[in-house]
Amino acid sequence: TRQPVRLYAKGAILGYKRSKSNSYANCTLLKVDGVRTREDAAWYFGKRVAYVYKAKKEVMNSKFRVMWGKIRRAHGNSGVVRAKFRKNIPPRAFGAPCRIMMYPSSI
Repeated sequence: TRQPVRLYAKGAILGYKRSKSNSYANCTLLKVDGVRTREDAAWYFGKRVAYVYKAKKEVMNSKFRVMWGKIRRAHGNSGVVRAKFRKNIPPRAFGAPCRIMMYPSSI
């Protein structure tokens, strides 16, 4: 009856990087749980991000699908980070949870 071990940090997809009138769909903003400063965010640079979602059609006996990305740099001073996904995240994912993997590790 041991608890399962979670090998990723929880995060949330906030939206695209944007200015007042432009939005940049190739750069996604993420909020990582427990990260409050730019210095704390630095540990996550280069880590892989998984956005897991459910689709209607079953592919390879699973309705779950994954979009992979990578954390690139910080965004502002409050621990928000910028990530680049292989394919741009759809706007329906804004506000959805994502998983920040603990690899590749530099320690």
